[in-house]
Amino acid sequence: MKIIHVFSAVTLAALAFGCSKTETQQATGQSAAQLVEAKSAFEARCATCHGSTGKGDGPGAAALNPKPRNYTDKAWQKSVTDEQIKKAILMGGAGVGKSPVMPASPDLESKPELVDGLVKVVRGFGS
Repeated sequence: MKIIHVFSAVTLAALAFGCSKTETQQATGQSAAQLVEAKSAFEARCATCHGSTGKGDGPGAAALNPKPRNYTDKAWQKSVTDEQIKKAILMGGAGVGKSPVMPASPDLESKPELVDGLVKVVRGFGS
């Protein structure tokens, strides 16, 4: 019985103080380097329009109509699947029936881990 109490205490302590990097990597299925690469790619490819905070308010957004997607919109986050986000990243707006101004990134088709990382970045704005 003491073993169960000790295990429970250790588990609660781990939850209270957060996961280690290794646990986080296991939960996301990506290494720290892959997540850094995805965040860097978001800044380089997406933030100009979607903004660094994902609110659709990047410096390029002012001249766009329609405005870029606000990734912090919880209703939108619930309405879209990861596969739909991946398709929009790879095919661009026109490829998914959205604004043709959003460029496609077909060069990422050979980098599925990066695309998965970009989806995680987008999802991160909704939490």
